[in-house]
Amino acid sequence: MAEPIVIWGAGAIGGTLGAFWARAGHEVLLVDTVAEHVAACRTTGLSITGPVAQFTQVIPAVTPAELTGTYSRIVLAVKAQHTAAAIPMLAPHLAPDGFVFSAQNGLNEIALSRALGAERVMGCFVNFGADWHGPGEILFGNRSAVVIGELDGSTRPRTEAMFALCRDFEPDAILTDDIWSYLWGKMAYGAMLFATALNTDSMSANFADPARLPVWLTLGREVVATALAHGVTPRGFGEFRPMAFAPGAPEAEARAVVDWLRDFNAVGAKTHSGIWRDLAVRKRKTEADAQIGLVPGLAEEKGVPVPMMEKLCALIAELETGRRAQSPETFAALLA
Repeated sequence: MAEPIVIWGAGAIGGTLGAFWARAGHEVLLVDTVAEHVAACRTTGLSITGPVAQFTQVIPAVTPAELTGTYSRIVLAVKAQHTAAAIPMLAPHLAPDGFVFSAQNGLNEIALSRALGAERVMGCFVNFGADWHGPGEILFGNRSAVVIGELDGSTRPRTEAMFALCRDFEPDAILTDDIWSYLWGKMAYGAMLFATALNTDSMSANFADPARLPVWLTLGREVVATALAHGVTPRGFGEFRPMAFAPGAPEAEARAVVDWLRDFNAVGAKTHSGIWRDLAVRKRKTEADAQIGLVPGLAEEKGVPVPMMEKLCALIAELETGRRAQSPETFAALLA
């Protein structure tokens, strides 16, 4: 397609995608609220650093106020908690037959479908490691899964086109007819990552501690039970198999998954989650309310008890408001 790929949110996910797509020869237009980042991207360029790739790419970029015109593809890559604010800003720029591609963490496809109509939304599961380090600089820490699919499970020309685009970034990208299964699988992993942000240890160190195993087992079980109650069988990435946490699954299978998470997060330049970085470095709210915060409500709809998820959400809120510090004691409150 001749028109540019509009990427709304040029941070860790959106900026990395945009830099790779622009380098591959695609027309890209970044939209971001941070004026300094926008200026850097369109002048000196967006620098991708880290072990996966090292390059700088000049990319056209604007703030939302500067954007004009309508587009058939808008890749939404803002933090989950900013989705509600982004929808009314991007909606006037979405062509009548266009769609939003949700390259985000969480179940943002639900909110997007309610606001724009499910027909105008395409789902995406992303799990590569990246961090926004400042205007014009993103650390790309490790490759991992990219999965795309229509919300209704169909495959259309637009689906094939986005799949081809994603393969320009991740050659092993997957096209699925069940994107919800991957999104729920990521939710199980995401809940565990939120728990690793309760202390200052790396993700790998958290998963390596036998004393913390009950947290990973319980969070996995609560999320998977909720997904199953909603008729979704979660899928994972690599050796992260969410169904190892399903009711009745042998505990040894779940332990093996946790061991794999320990090893998976021990390699690459990204040692701590983006959640940890929001709390420890950027001193801002996390995606908790808009991401894992959805699970207790969805669980209640089906009568599934999720006490640890509720406690985790409460602890993250206390960290965000300064009532607690990232520490072994805060993690112990969850373990208790």
